[in-house]
Amino acid sequence: MTRTTTIRLNGDDSRILEELTEEFGSHSATIREALRMLAAHSRRRQALREFQEEWVEEFGAPDPDEVAEVGRRYFGT
Repeated sequence: MTRTTTIRLNGDDSRILEELTEEFGSHSATIREALRMLAAHSRRRQALREFQEEWVEEFGAPDPDEVAEVGRRYFGT
């Protein structure tokens, strides 16, 4: 089933859509791909939240000092 949806874009969003359309072929194809990517991103975030909740239940909350050390060691923060 196809469905037509109207969206309003500001100037920046319109420029982004035009730029991405070169890769994905049409406005519709670009927006469909963006929806798929956003849905996948949302599913990954939900899975991470669930993993974190399970981790805390099983092992307890992470130690803030250990988290800070990992940040410094691997991310330079």
